[in-house]
Amino acid sequence: MDICTLCPNECKVDRDEKVGKCLVSGTLKIAKYYLHPFEEPIISGVAGSGTVFFCGCSLKCKFCQNFEVSRNMRGKEITEKALADIFRELEDMGANNVNLVSPTQYADKIIGALKIYKPKIPVCYNTHGYEKISTLEKLSEYVDIYLPDYKYVTAERAQRYSGVPDYGEYAAKAIEFMIKSKPCVVGDDGLLKQGVIVRHLILPQNLDETKRVLKALRPVVGDAYLSLMSQYTPFGDACYPELKRRITKREYSVAISAARALGFEKVFLQDFDSQSEDFIPKWDY
Repeated sequence: MDICTLCPNECKVDRDEKVGKCLVSGTLKIAKYYLHPFEEPIISGVAGSGTVFFCGCSLKCKFCQNFEVSRNMRGKEITEKALADIFRELEDMGANNVNLVSPTQYADKIIGALKIYKPKIPVCYNTHGYEKISTLEKLSEYVDIYLPDYKYVTAERAQRYSGVPDYGEYAAKAIEFMIKSKPCVVGDDGLLKQGVIVRHLILPQNLDETKRVLKALRPVVGDAYLSLMSQYTPFGDACYPELKRRITKREYSVAISAARALGFEKVFLQDFDSQSEDFIPKWDY
């Protein structure tokens, strides 16, 4: 990448010379890969999702649960060939899919690895939702399942919590593109083979934003799934008072009721047991 424009930040830097806002250089860097059991049931199944955690991130979320990886850049540098070998290894381990977590800052190199080896199992693009259509178009032939976050609609919350006021604008267009390009296909084994699961993490004292996200998503959701996540755990740089506690059962109940009132039918819910640092991966490198 002589001039990097993979994400909406459009840093336009030569990443062989300096890092962009994502903190990533011109080399692939990962923190962990393994069979991950804690995704939605139609992703993890029994065997687990073959998850690869990438270092860096184009957002600066105050509450990031993968702070060591996204900001501190804890990980190991690898080649595109080594990443392709990881895809094959995860497949051989019995993974239900290959799940690429926080991948956008490496989209070009991920395409390179998938050209070397395209797994026979679905490829999942597990993203924060802050995406450019032009990058998604390049990925489309290689990706089977999209797992985007839809964090905020308003510029004020997006700036406050993730440092990008235009998050809602880009996420809305990206998610609509994903849903239109990948209709849901569920196999006889009950696992998702193609499609979209839109995830929304409920933040404490932010039910008004949750309702805005649900209202914005409803007209375009099509056959995609909604995943309402209760797992928020204070972590990272959770500097604002409202971010220093977990959400309450009442807050989660209000969010569920809002989704029902809007007519969402395909919805995943989380147990409150997920509100724990025990579910944050132990990094390999």
